[in-house]
Amino acid sequence: MRKFTADYIFTLEAEPLKNGLIVTDDEGKILAVNESFDEKDPEIERFNGAIVPGFINAHCHLELSHLKGKIESGNGLVAFLKEVIATRGKENKDVLKAIQAADKEMWKNGIVAVGDISNTDVTAKIKTQSPIHYHTFIEMVGLDPAKADELMEKAIETANAFETSVSLTPHAPYTLSKALLKKLYNYCKHKVNPISLHNQESDEENKFYRYKTGDFVKFYEDLGLNIDYFSPLSKNTMQAIVPLLPEMQRILLVHNVYTSLKDVYMLRRFTKNIFWCFCPGANLYIDNKLPAFDFFKQSDYPITLGTDSLASNHGLSILEEMKIIHQHREDFSFETLLKWATINGARFLDLDKELGSLAVGKKPGLNLISNFKNNHLTEKSTVKKLI
Repeated sequence: MRKFTADYIFTLEAEPLKNGLIVTDDEGKILAVNESFDEKDPEIERFNGAIVPGFINAHCHLELSHLKGKIESGNGLVAFLKEVIATRGKENKDVLKAIQAADKEMWKNGIVAVGDISNTDVTAKIKTQSPIHYHTFIEMVGLDPAKADELMEKAIETANAFETSVSLTPHAPYTLSKALLKKLYNYCKHKVNPISLHNQESDEENKFYRYKTGDFVKFYEDLGLNIDYFSPLSKNTMQAIVPLLPEMQRILLVHNVYTSLKDVYMLRRFTKNIFWCFCPGANLYIDNKLPAFDFFKQSDYPITLGTDSLASNHGLSILEEMKIIHQHREDFSFETLLKWATINGARFLDLDKELGSLAVGKKPGLNLISNFKNNHLTEKSTVKKLI
């Protein structure tokens, strides 16, 4: 049994406890959450800072970890995609080593669960051996409607290689077809299949859907692909795609950098189980732009946080993502950001019975946030995994 106290304990089940006490068994299962304790108890581990639940990384690409530092920053999404395509296929003996190091980095940074995007089964074995809870989204990439069956079959085959939980997902609006979405919709009628969709990461995506102009037209030309079958829809991608997504599944819309207030309001017309995901570190790395966070206050849907990949970020730390948002939006409370970083992600991954908040019976992990002042993160704030 272990006992922990700190200046503050954020349970996310009630108001923060000042100098409260968390009692766990040796495996990390919470036995008690107390508002007070015996100051003379020699077994209590005492810390300066705030104790919080383990973090949930709602969006990552573990299989791209070997691309850390190899993709130039600040050139926009289309240039980034071209570099990833050109670089990831090259023989690299360090792929597995980089994946393993990234997994350990996340665990050290207090991340206890990850929603991870995979195009292959290269991460399967490491995920089985990791203490982190992984849900893998097997990503289908293909704008050509004639290839929808092939994409589904390949994704199902890849999913079967994983022992940890998996589901099938489209990549992004600019790499999917209505035919693929229809097949996915039918597939989702028969099983639980949460979806993670890259959404409006670039304004070029909206131009492509509205007018069939911009960098994505050139992108496909450079790949030598004829896309005569694609016709402009005179709509933003969200307005075109969301109506085609299944009602019965949890849906994560990732990035949302160019999501408009009109797009946010549009969702009210549908009975979709939507979650938002922000990856601010990656957004600054790729396009030096952040989402209009205020727009999402008008939404009833929960917000989560992700790190994206080491191809598009300097590290895999949810605390660093929180710090970026705090640097740009000091009016957002620490507790608000903490919910984004923990319980909301746990709910999206359907892990909230065990993770995401500090409650008796849960085993959420305990993180210590140091250099925490006046209920705000600072540039010097750090995370230490306690259990």
